[in-house]
Amino acid sequence: MGELFNHPDHAVVKTSVGVLGATSMVGKNLLPLLADAGWQVEAFSRQTRIAGQAVDPNQPVDKDARIVFRLPEGGNYDHATPLAAQGKITHWVCLAPIWILPDYFPMLAAYQAKRVVALSSTSIFTKRTSSDLAEQNTADKLRNGEQRFIAWAEANRIEWVILRPTLIYGLGQDRNICEIARFISRFGFFPLFGAAQGLRQPVHVEDVADACSAALQSARAANHAYNLSGAERLPYREMVGRVFSVMDKQERFLVVPLSIFRLAVMCLRIWPRFRNWSAAMAERMNNDLVFDHADAIRDLGFSPKPFRPGKTDLPIF
Repeated sequence: MGELFNHPDHAVVKTSVGVLGATSMVGKNLLPLLADAGWQVEAFSRQTRIAGQAVDPNQPVDKDARIVFRLPEGGNYDHATPLAAQGKITHWVCLAPIWILPDYFPMLAAYQAKRVVALSSTSIFTKRTSSDLAEQNTADKLRNGEQRFIAWAEANRIEWVILRPTLIYGLGQDRNICEIARFISRFGFFPLFGAAQGLRQPVHVEDVADACSAALQSARAANHAYNLSGAERLPYREMVGRVFSVMDKQERFLVVPLSIFRLAVMCLRIWPRFRNWSAAMAERMNNDLVFDHADAIRDLGFSPKPFRPGKTDLPIF
């Protein structure tokens, strides 16, 4: 028998939990968190790795070594895939893009899933009206993924939970704050469009992992969606200023017209690191992208950190 939580809002018997996208930034934080909490963790990813090295997915499960099993291509369920001790995994966390989750519905059903927690993004709101077609497409895929997930879960009487973090950062592995740090490191300044006073709420990857763990356990969370935002609301310019500070560099901003920013983005895309930059990023610098997380505090015990990045949160260190 698994361990039973004492809190009435966390009355879940801890048995097996499957993690899709286990080698992601959030996954690397979540796996040890779940194991330490007493869950039997079955980790799946498009990559098969152990401690940074490739491993044979057909080898026996070794929980202490945290073997990660490769996800079946195209969601094709293979009964040779390693199973939990009793042949089922009742709880799941999907850290892969939510729009690919439907590919794995047959696999989740085969494992007799009872609750599935899926990571989405507040980009479902902020990029819906973007001037960049690629960003609009991302918002559409998020929305479609969420809708299909909810419809499938409700049709199969499976509890669903959706978590929508905003501006994840941490451990030098994100594509938000790290991109800012890389630009500053390469060019010694950072470009701004206008006053850049739009508010942001960066959320640390550890706080996102904590929320995923809590969402598996909270009885109140069943069939709900939650925003996961940081503890602070700070202007975009100040957020970048704090990155300068962590890097021990004097703030150097270059305020440029939007037309120049568009041209600069086209040039930046020569470098792979900056290929996801777009002029729409500049347009949003003066828009408030803030989200209330009161529901997550109430149901998940969510307690995010203020935005105080350390050197270990930046890729250059």
